[in-house]
Amino acid sequence: MTAHATPPVAVYSPALRGLQATVADSFALVMEARTGVPAKTAFDVGTLLQLQAQELADLLHTTTKTLRAYRDGKKRLGPAASEQILKLLALAAHGEEVFGSLPAFRRWLDKPAYGLDNQPPLALLETSGGIDLVADEVARIAHGDLA
Repeated sequence: MTAHATPPVAVYSPALRGLQATVADSFALVMEARTGVPAKTAFDVGTLLQLQAQELADLLHTTTKTLRAYRDGKKRLGPAASEQILKLLALAAHGEEVFGSLPAFRRWLDKPAYGLDNQPPLALLETSGGIDLVADEVARIAHGDLA
């Protein structure tokens, strides 16, 4: 077991900790996405993955101004963006488990991955299917398939 200077769980906000069971169950994730997650949750996931506000907005196909307006107005995101945020949260949890820490996982997201046609995984996170591809690659790494 690797020692961490700061326990990785410390970066999870209470709201994100409350969603851990939801994102572990595909059906629950879809049901939660249908009701929409608060825009603040998107920022929390962005912080967890060390994303700049512009990177987060780009992944969600919106602008930082719109995201901030939703957060400040305590609005919920639409189903598609909510699903993406919940899947990113699940991916972060799995990545942290496989890579030993969120910073190590984040570094991996920035590097070209052989199993993803030498694309940096971060570039694929703008669609639900892309998140699935990255999650599959993380699962392969977890099982020792270091392609």
